[in-house]
Amino acid sequence: MDDEITLKPRHKYEHKTDVNVFYDTIIVGAGVAGLSAAMYAARLGLKTMLIGETIGGTIALTSAVENYPGFVSVGGQKLAELLENHAMDYDIGILNDIVTSISIEKQQSNSFKVQSGKNEFKGRTVVLATGAKVKKLGIPGEEGFTGRGVGYCAICDAGMVAGKNVAVLGGGDSAVKEANLLANYAKKVYVVNNEERLHAEKPNMARLKAYMKEGRVEAINGAETARIDGDKRVERLVFKKPVDNRQSLDIDYVFIYIGHNPENTLAKPLGVKLNEKGEVIINKNSETNIPGFYAAGDVTDSPWKQAITAAAQGVTAAYHAYEHINKNFKSNI
Repeated sequence: MDDEITLKPRHKYEHKTDVNVFYDTIIVGAGVAGLSAAMYAARLGLKTMLIGETIGGTIALTSAVENYPGFVSVGGQKLAELLENHAMDYDIGILNDIVTSISIEKQQSNSFKVQSGKNEFKGRTVVLATGAKVKKLGIPGEEGFTGRGVGYCAICDAGMVAGKNVAVLGGGDSAVKEANLLANYAKKVYVVNNEERLHAEKPNMARLKAYMKEGRVEAINGAETARIDGDKRVERLVFKKPVDNRQSLDIDYVFIYIGHNPENTLAKPLGVKLNEKGEVIINKNSETNIPGFYAAGDVTDSPWKQAITAAAQGVTAAYHAYEHINKNFKSNI
Protein backbone atom coordinates (compact mmCIF):
# COMPACT_ATOMS: atom_id res chain seq x y z
CA MET A 1 0.00 0.00 0.00
CA ASP A 2 2.80 2.37 0.94
CA ASP A 3 4.38 2.25 -2.53
CA GLU A 4 1.09 3.10 -4.27
CA ILE A 5 0.74 6.50 -2.58
CA THR A 6 1.71 9.44 -4.78
CA LEU A 7 3.06 12.52 -3.06
CA LYS A 8 2.87 16.04 -4.38
CA PRO A 9 6.01 18.19 -4.68
CA ARG A 10 7.02 19.86 -1.41
CA HIS A 11 5.90 23.44 -0.98
CA LYS A 12 8.14 26.49 -0.86
CA TYR A 13 7.27 27.76 2.58
CA GLU A 14 9.05 31.08 2.35
CA HIS A 15 6.41 32.33 -0.12
CA LYS A 16 3.41 31.55 2.05
CA THR A 17 3.79 33.84 5.07
CA ASP A 18 2.41 37.32 5.68
CA VAL A 19 3.13 39.23 8.88
CA ASN A 20 0.54 41.86 7.95
CA VAL A 21 -2.39 39.44 8.16
CA PHE A 22 -4.45 39.11 11.35
CA TYR A 23 -4.94 35.35 11.51
CA ASP A 24 -7.93 33.53 12.90
CA THR A 25 -5.67 30.84 14.29
CA ILE A 26 -1.91 30.39 14.63
CA ILE A 27 -0.73 26.81 15.07
CA VAL A 28 2.64 26.37 16.76
CA GLY A 29 4.21 23.02 15.93
CA ALA A 30 4.11 21.15 12.63
CA GLY A 31 3.89 17.51 13.68
CA VAL A 32 0.84 15.27 13.42
CA ALA A 33 -1.24 17.43 15.79
CA GLY A 34 -0.22 20.72 14.15
CA LEU A 35 -0.72 19.56 10.57
CA SER A 36 -4.10 18.05 11.43
CA ALA A 37 -5.17 21.28 13.14
CA ALA A 38 -4.00 23.35 10.16
CA MET A 39 -5.87 21.18 7.68
CA TYR A 40 -9.13 21.33 9.63
CA ALA A 41 -8.90 25.02 10.53
CA ALA A 42 -8.38 25.98 6.90
CA ARG A 43 -11.16 23.62 5.83
CA LEU A 44 -13.49 25.48 8.19
CA GLY A 45 -12.53 28.74 6.50
CA LEU A 46 -10.21 30.11 9.17
CA LYS A 47 -7.29 32.28 8.10
CA THR A 48 -4.56 29.93 9.30
CA MET A 49 -0.86 30.21 10.03
CA LEU A 50 1.33 27.18 10.81
CA ILE A 51 4.80 27.62 12.33
CA GLY A 52 7.07 24.68 13.07
CA GLU A 53 10.76 23.87 13.35
CA THR A 54 10.37 20.40 11.83
CA ILE A 55 7.61 19.86 9.30
CA GLY A 56 6.21 16.42 10.11
CA GLY A 57 7.54 16.33 13.65
CA THR A 58 8.81 13.25 15.43
CA ILE A 59 6.60 10.83 13.47
CA ALA A 60 8.96 11.39 10.54
CA LEU A 61 11.72 9.71 12.60
CA THR A 62 9.68 6.52 13.10
CA SER A 63 10.56 3.55 10.92
CA ALA A 64 7.05 2.13 10.54
CA VAL A 65 3.63 3.21 11.79
CA GLU A 66 1.24 0.27 12.14
CA ASN A 67 -1.52 1.70 14.31
CA TYR A 68 -2.78 4.64 12.24
CA PRO A 69 -6.24 3.90 10.77
CA GLY A 70 -6.24 3.40 7.02
CA PHE A 71 -2.69 2.05 6.85
CA VAL A 72 -1.70 -1.48 7.77
CA SER A 73 1.88 -0.21 7.71
CA VAL A 74 3.28 3.12 6.52
CA GLY A 75 6.70 4.70 6.93
CA GLY A 76 6.80 7.59 9.40
CA GLN A 77 8.32 9.92 6.82
CA LYS A 78 5.64 8.99 4.29
CA LEU A 79 2.83 9.58 6.78
CA ALA A 80 4.30 12.97 7.70
CA GLU A 81 4.45 13.95 4.03
CA LEU A 82 0.86 12.80 3.45
CA LEU A 83 -0.36 14.91 6.36
CA GLU A 84 1.64 17.86 5.05
CA ASN A 85 0.19 17.40 1.57
CA HIS A 86 -3.33 17.31 2.94
CA ALA A 87 -2.84 20.49 4.99
CA MET A 88 -1.25 22.29 2.05
CA ASP A 89 -4.22 21.52 -0.17
CA TYR A 90 -5.76 24.50 1.62
CA ASP A 91 -4.72 28.13 1.58
CA ILE A 92 -2.66 28.36 4.76
CA GLY A 93 0.42 30.31 5.70
CA ILE A 94 3.34 28.15 6.75
CA LEU A 95 6.74 28.99 8.17
CA ASN A 96 9.57 26.56 8.89
CA ASP A 97 10.97 28.31 11.97
CA ILE A 98 11.14 28.32 15.78
CA VAL A 99 8.59 30.26 17.83
CA THR A 100 10.36 32.12 20.62
CA SER A 101 7.38 33.56 22.52
CA ILE A 102 3.60 33.76 22.70
CA SER A 103 1.88 36.59 24.50
CA ILE A 104 -1.61 37.99 24.91
CA GLU A 105 -2.10 41.02 22.67
CA LYS A 106 -3.06 43.89 24.99
CA GLN A 107 -4.02 46.34 22.25
CA GLN A 108 -6.67 44.00 20.87
CA SER A 109 -8.66 41.99 23.39
CA ASN A 110 -8.92 38.19 23.19
CA SER A 111 -6.04 37.81 20.77
CA PHE A 112 -2.41 36.67 20.75
CA LYS A 113 1.02 37.72 19.49
CA VAL A 114 3.41 35.02 18.28
CA GLN A 115 7.10 35.84 17.83
CA SER A 116 9.20 33.73 15.44
CA GLY A 117 12.67 35.11 14.78
CA LYS A 118 12.17 38.65 13.46
CA ASN A 119 8.59 37.88 12.44
CA GLU A 120 5.64 38.83 14.61
CA PHE A 121 2.25 37.30 13.89
CA LYS A 122 -1.10 38.18 15.45
CA GLY A 123 -4.09 35.89 15.75
CA ARG A 124 -7.42 35.44 17.46
CA THR A 125 -6.59 31.94 18.67
CA VAL A 126 -3.52 29.75 19.14
CA VAL A 127 -3.12 25.99 18.99
CA LEU A 128 0.00 24.77 20.82
CA ALA A 129 1.23 21.54 19.22
CA THR A 130 4.91 21.61 20.16
CA GLY A 131 5.10 17.94 21.15
CA ALA A 132 7.80 16.61 23.45
CA LYS A 133 11.56 16.15 23.45
CA VAL A 134 13.42 12.98 24.38
CA LYS A 135 14.38 12.44 28.00
CA LYS A 136 18.03 11.98 28.79
CA LEU A 137 19.43 9.68 31.45
CA GLY A 138 21.86 12.26 32.76
CA ILE A 139 24.57 9.67 33.42
CA PRO A 140 28.32 10.09 32.86
CA GLY A 141 29.28 9.61 29.24
CA GLU A 142 25.87 10.36 27.75
CA GLU A 143 26.56 13.92 26.68
CA GLY A 144 30.21 13.32 25.82
CA PHE A 145 29.47 10.42 23.49
CA THR A 146 26.38 11.91 21.83
CA GLY A 147 27.02 11.59 18.11
CA ARG A 148 29.91 9.20 18.85
CA GLY A 149 27.88 6.12 19.68
CA VAL A 150 25.06 7.62 21.76
CA GLY A 151 21.86 8.45 19.87
CA TYR A 152 18.13 8.97 20.28
CA CYS A 153 16.91 8.00 16.79
CA ALA A 154 17.46 4.43 15.66
CA ILE A 155 16.11 4.92 12.15
CA CYS A 156 18.47 7.88 11.66
CA ASP A 157 21.55 5.78 12.45
CA ALA A 158 20.44 2.24 11.57
CA GLY A 159 22.71 2.08 8.54
CA MET A 160 25.77 2.72 10.73
CA VAL A 161 25.30 -0.24 13.08
CA ALA A 162 25.79 -3.10 10.60
CA GLY A 163 27.79 -5.87 12.23
CA LYS A 164 27.93 -3.98 15.54
CA ASN A 165 26.67 -4.70 19.06
CA VAL A 166 23.96 -2.24 20.03
CA ALA A 167 22.11 -1.45 23.25
CA VAL A 168 18.65 0.10 23.47
CA LEU A 169 17.99 1.63 26.90
CA GLY A 170 14.32 1.56 27.85
CA GLY A 171 11.49 -0.86 28.40
CA GLY A 172 8.47 0.75 26.77
CA ASP A 173 6.88 0.39 23.36
CA SER A 174 9.22 2.88 21.67
CA ALA A 175 12.31 1.05 22.92
CA VAL A 176 10.97 -2.32 21.75
CA LYS A 177 10.01 -0.96 18.32
CA GLU A 178 13.46 0.50 17.79
CA ALA A 179 15.12 -2.71 18.97
CA ASN A 180 13.09 -4.57 16.34
CA LEU A 181 14.28 -2.16 13.68
CA LEU A 182 17.93 -2.39 14.75
CA ALA A 183 17.79 -6.20 14.77
CA ASN A 184 17.68 -6.04 10.96
CA TYR A 185 21.05 -4.26 10.89
CA ALA A 186 23.10 -4.96 14.00
CA LYS A 187 25.08 -8.05 14.93
CA LYS A 188 23.31 -8.15 18.31
CA VAL A 189 20.80 -5.90 20.07
CA TYR A 190 20.55 -5.71 23.85
CA VAL A 191 17.39 -4.19 25.33
CA VAL A 192 18.49 -2.86 28.71
CA ASN A 193 15.55 -2.17 31.00
CA ASN A 194 15.67 -1.03 34.62
CA GLU A 195 12.29 -2.64 35.35
CA GLU A 196 11.56 -6.34 35.75
CA ARG A 197 9.81 -6.73 32.39
CA LEU A 198 9.24 -4.93 29.11
CA HIS A 199 6.06 -2.96 28.45
CA ALA A 200 5.20 -2.93 24.76
CA GLU A 201 2.21 -3.39 22.49
CA LYS A 202 1.46 -7.04 21.80
CA PRO A 203 2.50 -7.12 18.09
CA ASN A 204 5.81 -5.36 18.83
CA MET A 205 6.51 -7.67 21.75
CA ALA A 206 5.78 -10.74 19.61
CA ARG A 207 8.24 -9.52 16.99
CA LEU A 208 10.89 -8.94 19.65
CA LYS A 209 10.43 -12.44 21.07
CA ALA A 210 10.91 -13.89 17.58
CA TYR A 211 14.23 -12.05 17.28
CA MET A 212 15.19 -13.25 20.76
CA LYS A 213 14.61 -16.86 19.72
CA GLU A 214 16.92 -16.30 16.76
CA GLY A 215 19.59 -14.90 19.09
CA ARG A 216 19.55 -11.48 17.45
CA VAL A 217 18.09 -9.71 20.50
CA GLU A 218 18.64 -10.17 24.23
CA ALA A 219 16.57 -8.49 26.94
CA ILE A 220 18.41 -7.53 30.13
CA ASN A 221 15.77 -6.62 32.72
CA GLY A 222 16.38 -5.12 36.15
CA ALA A 223 19.52 -3.38 34.90
CA GLU A 224 20.26 0.22 35.87
CA THR A 225 23.01 1.87 33.86
CA ALA A 226 25.60 3.80 35.86
CA ARG A 227 27.67 5.23 33.01
CA ILE A 228 28.70 4.93 29.38
CA ASP A 229 32.41 4.27 28.87
CA GLY A 230 34.80 4.44 25.96
CA ASP A 231 37.83 6.15 24.48
CA LYS A 232 36.98 8.12 21.35
CA ARG A 233 33.66 6.31 20.89
CA VAL A 234 31.25 4.23 22.98
CA GLU A 235 32.75 0.91 24.09
CA ARG A 236 30.64 -0.32 27.01
CA LEU A 237 27.77 0.20 29.43
CA VAL A 238 28.54 -0.12 33.13
CA PHE A 239 25.72 -1.20 35.47
CA LYS A 240 25.19 0.09 38.99
CA LYS A 241 25.18 -3.49 40.23
CA PRO A 242 25.84 -6.84 38.52
CA VAL A 243 23.02 -8.25 36.40
CA ASP A 244 23.19 -11.93 35.42
CA ASN A 245 26.79 -11.92 36.69
CA ARG A 246 27.66 -9.00 34.38
CA GLN A 247 28.91 -5.68 35.70
CA SER A 248 29.22 -4.21 32.20
CA LEU A 249 28.24 -4.80 28.59
CA ASP A 250 30.54 -4.35 25.58
CA ILE A 251 28.72 -2.40 22.86
CA ASP A 252 29.42 -0.08 19.95
CA TYR A 253 26.23 2.01 19.97
CA VAL A 254 23.56 2.90 22.54
CA PHE A 255 20.13 4.33 21.77
CA ILE A 256 18.15 5.89 24.62
CA TYR A 257 14.34 5.56 24.71
CA ILE A 258 13.18 6.33 28.25
CA GLY A 259 10.33 8.71 27.46
CA HIS A 260 9.77 12.37 26.63
CA ASN A 261 9.40 15.75 28.32
CA PRO A 262 6.64 18.08 27.07
CA GLU A 263 7.79 21.18 25.18
CA ASN A 264 5.93 23.59 27.47
CA THR A 265 8.24 26.63 27.58
CA LEU A 266 5.89 28.72 25.42
CA ALA A 267 2.90 27.96 27.66
CA LYS A 268 4.39 28.85 31.04
CA PRO A 269 4.65 32.67 30.62
CA LEU A 270 0.98 32.83 29.62
CA GLY A 271 -0.13 31.19 32.84
CA VAL A 272 -1.37 28.06 31.11
CA LYS A 273 -2.04 25.38 33.71
CA LEU A 274 0.34 22.42 33.72
CA ASN A 275 0.20 19.12 35.59
CA GLU A 276 2.98 17.67 37.76
CA LYS A 277 4.69 16.27 34.65
CA GLY A 278 4.75 19.69 33.00
CA GLU A 279 2.07 18.72 30.49
CA VAL A 280 -0.52 21.27 29.37
CA ILE A 281 -3.89 20.49 30.95
CA ILE A 282 -6.72 20.38 28.41
CA ASN A 283 -10.37 19.37 28.48
CA LYS A 284 -12.22 17.23 25.94
CA ASN A 285 -12.40 20.24 23.58
CA SER A 286 -8.59 20.69 23.62
CA GLU A 287 -9.14 23.94 25.55
CA THR A 288 -6.71 25.21 28.18
CA ASN A 289 -7.54 27.58 31.04
CA ILE A 290 -6.73 30.54 28.73
CA PRO A 291 -9.68 31.43 26.46
CA GLY A 292 -8.73 31.05 22.79
CA PHE A 293 -5.57 29.08 23.63
CA TYR A 294 -5.72 25.39 22.72
CA ALA A 295 -3.26 22.51 22.89
CA ALA A 296 -2.97 19.18 21.11
CA GLY A 297 -0.65 16.19 20.91
CA ASP A 298 2.24 15.09 23.11
CA VAL A 299 2.53 18.45 24.90
CA THR A 300 -0.84 17.82 26.58
CA ASP A 301 -1.85 15.76 29.61
CA SER A 302 -3.51 13.13 27.45
CA PRO A 303 -2.32 9.78 28.88
CA TRP A 304 -2.23 8.06 25.49
CA LYS A 305 0.52 9.48 23.26
CA GLN A 306 -0.13 8.24 19.73
CA ALA A 307 -0.22 9.79 16.26
CA ILE A 308 -3.94 9.09 15.94
CA THR A 309 -4.79 10.78 19.25
CA ALA A 310 -2.60 13.76 18.32
CA ALA A 311 -4.47 14.10 15.02
CA ALA A 312 -7.83 13.91 16.82
CA GLN A 313 -6.81 16.55 19.35
CA GLY A 314 -5.52 18.82 16.60
CA VAL A 315 -8.81 18.60 14.71
CA THR A 316 -10.77 19.11 17.95
CA ALA A 317 -8.73 22.22 18.75
CA ALA A 318 -9.33 23.65 15.27
CA TYR A 319 -13.07 23.10 15.49
CA HIS A 320 -13.38 24.74 18.89
CA ALA A 321 -11.16 27.62 17.77
CA TYR A 322 -13.69 28.07 14.94
CA GLU A 323 -16.57 28.12 17.45
CA HIS A 324 -14.67 30.54 19.72
CA ILE A 325 -14.10 32.96 16.85
CA ASN A 326 -17.74 32.84 15.71
CA LYS A 327 -18.86 33.55 19.26
CA ASN A 328 -16.41 36.31 20.18
CA PHE A 329 -15.47 38.10 16.96
CA LYS A 330 -17.23 39.65 14.02
CA SER A 331 -16.15 37.31 11.27
CA ASN A 332 -16.81 36.54 7.64
CA ILE A 333 -16.40 32.81 8.25
